[in-house]
Amino acid sequence: MMHRLPLIVMTALVVNAVPVLAKPVQAKNVIFLLTDGTSPEAWPLARWVKGEPLAVDEILTGAIRTYGADSVITDSAPGATAYATGFKGSDKGISVGPWSVTIDAAKADPAMKYVPLATVLEGAKLTGRATGMIATSNVQHATPAAFSSHWHDRGNYNEIGEQQVYQGIDVVLSGGGQYLLPKEAKGGKREDKENLLGVIQSKGYAYVTTKDTMEAIGSGKIWGAFAPDAMAYDYDRADLAKTEPSLSEMTDKAISLLAGSPKGKKSGFFLFVEGSKVDWAAHANDPAGVVSDLFAFDKAVKTALDFAKKDKNTLVVVVSDHGTGGLTIGTVEDKNYSMTDDDSVVGPMRKAKKSAEGLDVLLRGEPDPERIKAVMAAEWGLSDLSEVELKAIVDVVTAKKPTMAVTVPMLSKRARLGWTTGGHTGADVFLFSYGPGQPKGLMENTEVGKAMASVMGIDFGALNKRLFVEAGAGFAALGCQVALDKTDAANPVLVVTKGGAKAELPVSKNLLKIGEKAFDLEGLVVRAEKLDKVYVPQQAIDLVKAELK
Repeated sequence: MMHRLPLIVMTALVVNAVPVLAKPVQAKNVIFLLTDGTSPEAWPLARWVKGEPLAVDEILTGAIRTYGADSVITDSAPGATAYATGFKGSDKGISVGPWSVTIDAAKADPAMKYVPLATVLEGAKLTGRATGMIATSNVQHATPAAFSSHWHDRGNYNEIGEQQVYQGIDVVLSGGGQYLLPKEAKGGKREDKENLLGVIQSKGYAYVTTKDTMEAIGSGKIWGAFAPDAMAYDYDRADLAKTEPSLSEMTDKAISLLAGSPKGKKSGFFLFVEGSKVDWAAHANDPAGVVSDLFAFDKAVKTALDFAKKDKNTLVVVVSDHGTGGLTIGTVEDKNYSMTDDDSVVGPMRKAKKSAEGLDVLLRGEPDPERIKAVMAAEWGLSDLSEVELKAIVDVVTAKKPTMAVTVPMLSKRARLGWTTGGHTGADVFLFSYGPGQPKGLMENTEVGKAMASVMGIDFGALNKRLFVEAGAGFAALGCQVALDKTDAANPVLVVTKGGAKAELPVSKNLLKIGEKAFDLEGLVVRAEKLDKVYVPQQAIDLVKAELK
């Protein structure tokens, strides 16, 4: 398979590179924190339950319009694409140009359909900065994927995971270990026979799977996969996922490694941090899960702010990508809403010690009513279950079905919380920011992405020209022929020929092979499957021109 390197490996020099530093640099470092699916009303709920201000409260600077190219209610994929690339995206698209445009305000360029769009993380890397990525979902999930890969379908973890591994990100801390291994290996899920764990290790990463092994790393590149898929809710870690680090612990470790690295000391760093499962809890209408992971996210924000205040050359941006669940403090049944004492909300919420997901784990087993009553009282503070409520739980436990659908309304009802949907919403979300060049006011999500690029001196237009040249036209100008070798359908290779000479570029990697030489490219080889085209860095064309005489 093409990921095996030949004996001679070279880091290619850039020939005639398009500069990406086209603007004055305002911040050495950028830390971008995103709490997925966090509706505006989730913040006051968390503040009431905590009983004191949140870290984000002191840096509120505006609001963000979240619509995508084809919907006023965006998905995480186009929502993250907007932040990562400065372009509106289509539903399920990961940092590629929108192909479905029904919202006139999106102002999309038809010529950019499915074309890969350079991300702020890729731009930061080309300015010499160290880069990092953190999530509590699997790292291949939509939001982290949009900062580190390019594909039209957020569900293709094969392509997304492979591109991430070949991006050269310095620090990766998340879940998703099963998507690094082929299904032929124990616990693996990949369908292309690629062993990405082996690639990670060959690239000099310290590969860690527990909090303790993460903490032991003092320098260098690190890849942490703390769960086969998503990590646990913060409420559940102490009992159900004892080896997993918290979001703030991952953030602290990433900042330490990035800032202390040679690249970080010289040029700075870009760090992406996602509190992924606030969204998942909101989809389930689980208020305990929302508060659990919003608390954890806010601690990560404080970690970032503490560093930025001391460093004085770091921009911190905190956002959500969209609302989820339509959470409200107050319900349609509540006729006395104007007399809502805080204890009526806070009391029930503070008794919850697990997310609904964690509660479900503890409820599994024998459908003994007394055992179930004890679990509900101890873990969710519901010691007043009605006979109807108890029977509903007993029935789903007996049927060995998930309990969340019947338990989450019980807590919401007692805390006087309402939900309008199990999906996303079109709400404007809060913008929080601190540091040089901080974005402010009512902004488009695309403008936030451009603001982050701008403070690092990155010009997205120049960056796209440098990283994504259509291979057919680019190599034809050199008198070369181009074909996509699909002999191994799961691992296609772009083959460039001129006379008797040949160059090979495996898709979704950053490799170029010419004879016995192999070059590490500064960007990825990306296939736009829907266009039947491949895009390569300008550097690859320059190298082929120099090597294929």
